[in-house]
Parts: sequence; C-alpha cells; structure tokens
Amino acid sequence: MPMMTRDVLLEMELEEDDEDGDIGNVPASKRPLMAPPTLPSSLVLENLEQTIVSGFGSLESQQDFRTPEFEEFNGKPDSLYFNDGQRRIDFVLVYEDESRKETNKKGSNEKQRRKRQAYESNLICDGLQLEATRSLVDDKLVFVKVHAPWEVLCTYAEIMHIKLPLKPNDLKTRSSAFDNFNWFTKVLQVDESIIKPEQEFFTAPFEKNRMNDFYIQDRDTFFNPATRSRIVYFILSRIMYQVRDNVKKFGINKLVSSGIYKAAFPLHDCNFSSPSEDLSCPNERYLLYREWAHPRSIYKKQPLDLIRKYYGEKIGIYFAWLGYYTQMLLLAAIVGVACFLYGYFTQNNCTWSKEVCDPDIGGQIIMCPQCDKECPFWSLNVTCESSKKLCIFDSFGTLVFAVFMGVWVTLFLEFWKRRQAELEYEWDTVELQQEEQARPEYEAQCTHVVINEITQEEERVPFTTWGKCIRVTLCASAVFFWILLIIASVIGIIVYRLSVFVIFSVNLRKISNGTDPIQKYVTPQMATSITASLISFIIIMILNTIYEKVAIMITNFELPRTQTDYENSLTMKMFLFQFVNYYSSCFYIAFFKGKFVGYPGDPVYWLGKYRNEECDPGGCLLELTTQLIIIMGGKAIWNNIQEVLLPWVMNVFGRCHTASGAEKITPRWEQDYHLQPMGKLGLFYEYLEMIIQFGFVTLFVASFPLAPLLALVNNILEIRVDAWKLTTQYRRMVPEKAQDIGAWQPIMQGIAILAVVTNAMIIAFTSDMIPRLVYYWSFSIPPYGDHPNYTMEGYINISLSIFNTADFKSRVKENPYAESKYDTCRYRDFRYPPGHQQEYKHNIYYWHVIAAKLAFIIVMEHIIYSVKFFISYAIPDVSKRTKSKIKREKYLTQKLLHENHLKDMTKNIGVIAEKMIGAVVDNNLRPKSD
Repeated sequence: MPMMTRDVLLEMELEEDDEDGDIGNVPASKRPLMAPPTLPSSLVLENLEQTIVSGFGSLESQQDFRTPEFEEFNGKPDSLYFNDGQRRIDFVLVYEDESRKETNKKGSNEKQRRKRQAYESNLICDGLQLEATRSLVDDKLVFVKVHAPWEVLCTYAEIMHIKLPLKPNDLKTRSSAFDNFNWFTKVLQVDESIIKPEQEFFTAPFEKNRMNDFYIQDRDTFFNPATRSRIVYFILSRIMYQVRDNVKKFGINKLVSSGIYKAAFPLHDCNFSSPSEDLSCPNERYLLYREWAHPRSIYKKQPLDLIRKYYGEKIGIYFAWLGYYTQMLLLAAIVGVACFLYGYFTQNNCTWSKEVCDPDIGGQIIMCPQCDKECPFWSLNVTCESSKKLCIFDSFGTLVFAVFMGVWVTLFLEFWKRRQAELEYEWDTVELQQEEQARPEYEAQCTHVVINEITQEEERVPFTTWGKCIRVTLCASAVFFWILLIIASVIGIIVYRLSVFVIFSVNLRKISNGTDPIQKYVTPQMATSITASLISFIIIMILNTIYEKVAIMITNFELPRTQTDYENSLTMKMFLFQFVNYYSSCFYIAFFKGKFVGYPGDPVYWLGKYRNEECDPGGCLLELTTQLIIIMGGKAIWNNIQEVLLPWVMNVFGRCHTASGAEKITPRWEQDYHLQPMGKLGLFYEYLEMIIQFGFVTLFVASFPLAPLLALVNNILEIRVDAWKLTTQYRRMVPEKAQDIGAWQPIMQGIAILAVVTNAMIIAFTSDMIPRLVYYWSFSIPPYGDHPNYTMEGYINISLSIFNTADFKSRVKENPYAESKYDTCRYRDFRYPPGHQQEYKHNIYYWHVIAAKLAFIIVMEHIIYSVKFFISYAIPDVSKRTKSKIKREKYLTQKLLHENHLKDMTKNIGVIAEKMIGAVVDNNLRPKSD
C-alpha cells in the first residue's frame, strides 16, 4: 500500500512549458514530500522534511493516473454533499474540458490535461476523495468536488497544530457593571433566538494518539466546515503535479494562475437571500446576510462569533477591529462637532475677521502683488468670506480638540489591545505563532542546508545570509525609488500651484470689480488650492494602482516564510508608499507653504524660477482644510463606489453571459463559481483604506474637527458594504487564522505618536492662533500697544507689514510697478517699515511669536505625551479577567490531559500486572518434576 500511494508526477524533460514556472519550483531531490495520510502522523511529520525521488514513469505511463468519477447532477441545488449524500464537499476545483476547447492549440491543451490528471491523481493518492460533475450551463466546464475523509482530517489537523475541543468550558462568567444597562443595549444586540451563541470549549492542539481525550460526539461535526476547508486547502497547496528538468511544480495556486484550473474555492452553505431546503444546513450565510449585511441591520452590533465561524478568524478580527474603531469614533465625533459648533456660533465675535470685512479697515488696506509682473494690487477685504470661514476652524475649540484627540487615540489603542486579547482567548489564537506553517512558495525555494543554532540539526532555508542581504538591499532600493517618484509628483503639483496662481491672480483680483460674486467667494489662493487638490487626488489614485503591483512583486522577491510575515512585509511597504502619497500634499500646505517667501522687495524663488506662493492673510489653515475634505471625501466616495459597483457589475455581466441556461436549476458549486473571487490579499486593501483614514483623522484633525464625524459615517457604511460584498458578491474565502491585526497595530501606534507633533505644529505654525494670543496678551496694551485693556482690535494692522512700492525688485531692469498709483502696500509678515533703521528686517513682535510657538509645541507635546504614557501604563494590554481565564484554561487542559494519560497508564499497568500475577500463579500451581 505505501508504494501505491507515492506521488504520480509528469516527466516533461523535452517539452517547452513555462507558463507556470514563476514560483513553486525546486529540484526534485530537495523538495519535501507530502506523505499519504494512511501513515501515522508522526511519520507524516518526518516525511515532510525528507527528500523525494522521482515519481512514477514518463508522460505515457498514464496507467498510474487515478481520476475522479463523473456523476450527473442529482437535481438538489442546495446540496453540499457528493451524490451519495454522505460525503461533504470541502472544496471545489473548476476547469475547462480541453477536449471541448476551440481556440487553443491541441498541444497546449494536452499538456494542461496531463498536468491536471497528475495533480488529481496525487490528490487521490494522498487520501482525498474526488467527484466530477459537468456544468449544466456551459458543458465545457467541469466541477471537481473534493472531500477529506476522517483519517485525512485527523492526520493534517495534527500536522497543522489545530486546536480542537477537549470539553465544554465550565468557567463561570462574571457579572459586568454594565449589566444594569442591558435594557438599553438589547435593541442593538442580535436576537439570540436567531443566531444562537456558540458553546465554549477548552481546547488543545489535536493529537491522533490522544483522540479519546477530545470532545468527539459526532465525527461529521467535530471538524466544522471552516476547519475542513483550511485542511483541504493546506493539502491542495502542497500537492505536486509535474517534474521538469529535475524540478517539481506544485500547488493549486499555480495551477489556477496558469489557467489549468479556472477556480478553486470552498462552498457557501446556502443562498444569501433564502434559507436552504436541506434541513441539516445551518444557513449561516443567510443569517449573516439577514442580521449583518442587510441595510435594516445597520444599527445592530455585529455577530462576530458567527463571522469568525463562517469566514475564519482573519476576517473576524478585521470586522471586530473596524467595529471597535467605529465605536470609539463616536466619542471623537461628538467632541469634534461640539468644537465646530463653538467656532460656528462664535465667528461673529471674531474681531480680526470683522476688521478684514470692514470697508473702512480691510477695504482701505492695499495688499502687495503676489507675483512679479502680471499680478495686480488687491484690497484685503476680498478675503472677507474666507476669513469668516477661517474663524470657524481657527478658534479656541481647535486647540481643545487637538489635545483631546491626542488622548483619544491612546485610549483607543490601549482599549483595543484589551479587546484583542479577549478575542485571542475566545477564538483560540493565543499560541497561533507556534502552529503557523511555512508558505508553499517559501518551502519550494528551500535548497540551502544550514545548521540550526538551537537544535544543532540540519534544516533547509531558501537562501544564504549573503543572499538575504542582497534581496533586502534590492527591495529597499526599489521602495526608496518609488518614494522618490511620489516626491517628484508632489514637486510637480507645487510647480502647478506656482504657475497657475499667476493666471488666477490676473483674472480674479481686479480692484475695480471687487464686488463681483465670483471674486467675492473665490480667491486666487482658493482656486489654486481646489484645482491642485483635485489633480493631486487623481495622481494619488493612479500611483496607487501602479505601486500595488510593484509592492507585490518586491514582496514576492523578498520571499517571507509565513503568510503572516508576507502580509506584514507587504503592509509596511504599501503603507510607507501610501503615507507619502496621501499625506505629502497636506504636509506641504501645513508646514512649508507661505513659510519661506521673503518679502516683496526680495522674494524667494523656488527652483530658481517660480516665486514661492503665499498664504491668505489669515494663514493656510483653511487651505489645509480644503485639501483634507477633497482627498478624504473623494477617497471615501471612490472606494465605496468601487467596492459596491465593481463586483455587482461583474456578477451581472457574468449572469447575462450565461443567461442561456438561466432557466435551469443549478447546483450550489455552479452558483458560487459565477461570483467574484476575493483576491490573494483578502482584506489587505480594506485595512489599508481604514488606516489611511485613521491618519487623516489623527494627523491633521486640528485643521478639520469634523473629520471624525465623516469617518464615523463612512465606517458605519463601510462595515455593511464589506459585509454585503462578502456575503452576496464574492465566493467564500478560505478560512484563515489570525491572532491580531498584524503590522497595522505598530503602524497605528506610530501615527498616534506623530499626530501629537503634527497637530501641535499645525496650531503653532499653520494657524494664526499663537500670533493672535501674543498680540492679545502682550502687544495690545502698553508698552507695545495703545489700548488700555486687552483686546484684539488692531491685530490686522500689526500683522501686516508695510512695503514701499519704489523698492520693488524684478528680474527685468525696470521696476514693474514704478508707475503704480500706490506708494505703499501691505504684506503678511512681521517686519520693520521702510525708513526704519532696520527696514524690512524682522521686528520684535516676530521674535515674541517665534518664542511663543516653540514654547507652545514643547508644552503641548510634553503634556500629551505624559498623559499618553500614564494611560498606557495604567491600562494593561490584557485584562486581569482574561489573564485568569487563560491560566485557568491551561491548568484545566493540562490536568485533563495528564489525568487521562495517567488513567491509560494505570489501565495498561493493571493489565500487565494481571498477566504477571497470572503467570506466577500458573508457575506455582504447576507440579515440580523430580
């Protein structure tokens, strides 16, 4: 029997066949063997590390192939079993029958057929059971249903260290202080009569030789469908199908990517819109759609346990995190709206805005041209409307909200760690790192033998230390190159700003037409900012599309060992790129624009050609707010449209394409085949979208207090859109384990630390709050001011310096404004007037403001960081209750296993003792011979 279960492989030494040779290739003498499940699991584990000799025969030795039996559809569209009604379908493989293809060459078709036959034969040899059924709609399609029998499940459950139930959990749950409010939260809870709570168990990694210790009431339900699919996918990913040039090729992923199979997926358990007619079906998909994805359930809490049971821990932890993040945003949104309303209702008390709009003050102040030749002089009161809007955002409430958000983000991260620890315990992922297997692509490249420093035994690795250094260097260089490319695009946007500002200044600012409605509401700065933001958004989306493919190529070349390592590596690359891509324009407006402009007589030129752009007299805060609204809002709208419309349109197109057979009753596997595949990276892009949003909410929230409110509304819709998409538009994903949210956790912690600095600097350098406070407390009264009491009156006059138009300099010989009717003009800076001993140099007010800004940043940072440190210290990552549960479960599990082991030993010793006593008695009763 062991000889008959060896891999059947194709020898194709002389054929040209490179369509699937990108990954998963390794010399046959160095490739681990997937041993048959009929062997003991200990031998399987040993064989996984052994080498393999060449498989059976040549291309023509097809008598070794074992093919699945073809069965006709039995007319039961909701059936999840083979035609015998006993064996459950754990996975489905779909291929196009080569004999019925019309377009491809016969030689290529024959190669694909033989590879598939070899692969399916090896699946059967490895213990899986296959049944094939031809499509009812398209007779070229064949569906191969895969079933894993009990022995296979047990063997690979031990190999994969899957934790399974030992006994029901008898720990008592402590009452919570919030139990008194159950009447209030009951409306938000999912009805337990519809979705019943999952029974809790003590669990332990499965071992075949201790099978009696596990809670096995029914073999058919001991492994739930999600676990069965995980095990089968593990096998499918490691079965080989070809030998070429002493190199083995393996894995269902390669077969799908090369077109030998059209798809591979586990089945949904029923239709999402109606329950199954099969009474044994749990109808979990239908329940998820009804109680989670349907719009009428938008106010309800998510059924996380059912999500985890149906889709796996990896998807469950995503929705748990997204739901928790959304709940915490509610508090931030309330405070943000309060601060916004404070600014809105107090804008009429904004003294400096009144002065800007006053015809006798702002109407009499003539501002200097903001470019060299074409730009005209302009009146300050044309910025009246923008100054009113600025009063809403640049108020005392902004400072309060920035401090609050610095504390909020720490509370969110700390409480999420506690919630995550609870989910680790409840979902049995506390020791997940010990059970995670290496990726097949990694195993395929393990050709170098090294000595393990711990075990002092030989093990195989894909490359040497020197090779790893080369790979890391090349990957880092590629990432650095793309970041430079983004910076170049940002520079291009800046050049656009500087170029187009001249055009807008000429066309929009004409003092003679200052009452024009367009000129009243649209200033050159605003027009430049809006158009530049739109162009920046388009460039961001284009670069995103390109870099996603580049990042995946770089990560594949890097070759991480496990799927977690792969996703973490890709996460860091993608986020670093996205960080620069999305936030660079905001950083430019907040911290660079208008900061290095010189003064009209000696302006600073960018790239030696373009005069640096200036901010409005009230600062660049309003422009930063506009940039945030366009990018944050545009990104949310674009992503939601893409997530909803794209899969829906693709599915509608697929149904129309197969409309000729729509009147037929199709089986579950054919219905699922016409849904959209989720993609290799699963929810990676969903995480990325939310983390980018998290950055907007925290990094620049001082300029836009309504950002948490927009994020809250978006996330409420995002949860249901993602749920709708998973349950109705996509095939069921292969369930995966996940202990936490991976590399996204340290990324959020880094953003939280950076957010304190950015918000402090926005208030200090981008807004006009510090200069106004310095004027109010120091320069409005003697000795610097003329007012007897603290006031903001006169602030506009002191914040705008005077310039003599005769002192204009230009790159041409003559003064471009020599014939101007204005002798002086004003500009935004704190400098001495012409005729002063230190004319056009920074005055004492400037140095007071700089000192106040630096002091504010230091004080604010230290206060918030101190509070953050105290909160992090005071709130443990794992609650005392969860720690007790984990320790209690470990104790009871070890005790149970130990007691069962002692019982077995006692029983065996008792049997041996009885045999020994019986033998002694027999010897004593036997008569002695003389």
